[in-house]
Amino acid sequence: MATVMLGTMIVLLLLGFPMMIPLIAGSFVAFFIYMPISPEIMIQQMLAGIRPSALIAVPMFILAADIITRGRSASRLIDLVMAFVGHYRGGLGVTAATSCALFGAVSGSTQATVVAIGSPLRPRMLEAGYKDSFALALIVNASDIAMLIPPSIAMIIYGVISGTSISELFIAGVGPGLLILFLFSGYCVIYAIRHDIPVLPKATWKERSEAFVAAVWPLGFPVIVVGGIYGGIFSPTEAASVCVLYALILEVLVFRSLGARDLFDIAKSTGLITAVVFILVAAGAAFSWAISFNQIPQAIIGGLGLADAGPTMTLVAISIAFFIGCMFVDPIVVILVLVPIFAPLVQAAGIDPVLVGVIITLQVAIGSATPPFGCDIFTAIAIFRRPYMEVIRGTPPFIVMLFGVSVALIMFPQIALFLRDLAFG
Repeated sequence: MATVMLGTMIVLLLLGFPMMIPLIAGSFVAFFIYMPISPEIMIQQMLAGIRPSALIAVPMFILAADIITRGRSASRLIDLVMAFVGHYRGGLGVTAATSCALFGAVSGSTQATVVAIGSPLRPRMLEAGYKDSFALALIVNASDIAMLIPPSIAMIIYGVISGTSISELFIAGVGPGLLILFLFSGYCVIYAIRHDIPVLPKATWKERSEAFVAAVWPLGFPVIVVGGIYGGIFSPTEAASVCVLYALILEVLVFRSLGARDLFDIAKSTGLITAVVFILVAAGAAFSWAISFNQIPQAIIGGLGLADAGPTMTLVAISIAFFIGCMFVDPIVVILVLVPIFAPLVQAAGIDPVLVGVIITLQVAIGSATPPFGCDIFTAIAIFRRPYMEVIRGTPPFIVMLFGVSVALIMFPQIALFLRDLAFG
């Protein structure tokens, strides 16, 4: 059965069908040919997959990210960071990495971060003397931080599928996100010294205070998400709705950067993206139920010799599988397909599902920025209009650092779990 399902999916992918079609087709093959139950069960499983109320947060965060991406929030965050670190050696690179982290706490989307931060900062970096390959690689890989620092759409999808607390996942992603930011910033300093990148003029305290005042409103987003959730004011789903309202107030009434026509285009874009995401989730739910019903995960784990693997080997196997998967396929699809396969192994090894969720999110983020088909790479190609090879040329040092963080998470889980235990212990 597994061979037929996989073969059906591969054939449809090679024929150019979007991923939702192979997922649904593979599930239909299982239901109609191999499973002695009514095909209506498949429809029920698809509807059940999109029924959890936590999924309401997904379109809300997508909408909020789209609003602020088209507004002025990103530029104000960049100006704030520049005012404080721009005059140091490598300050412009550090600004790019830090701005990606800050915008990640606003949008939760790697692709939105590439667009919002990369568009204004890449020209500045080129003018300052950075190679384009370095600037592109930094922007693409620093956007990974957006997937780890709350809010994170990937964590929401994982939490819904695995039944893990989304609030705990959000807070556990902060530690690894800050570690990546520290490593990337250090590399930017080293690069600037080696290539003799000139420093920028130092901002006066008046300019810094003006930049801070201008960025106070955008800095309200992480306060809403993190402070609201962990202060017990509202749930992650409610936080997403509040973010949308706050983004509308900010960009429409305060900054006056968006009009009625812009809001219509944003709503249409959000609707299209949400439809794709929810169809994928529904198809993934049916697919997951089909493979679980037929005990395919247990067969795969047994065939790979992982049935008796300990926690460390289990986490290594998960990291490799998700990293390779996201090099070729959309991250949401990889989460939908692989999480149910590894669920029995995680449970048998007694691993904290929050730690597993953070590691999976990190691997998804790395794979999204890694050749050959990482989605962030193609976002950068489309936005910056640069050749494929130029976009990926500078990525190896960043990938090595991200792998280092992956190893550190497996060896020292408290990097992720310390804040979780502090908040929920």
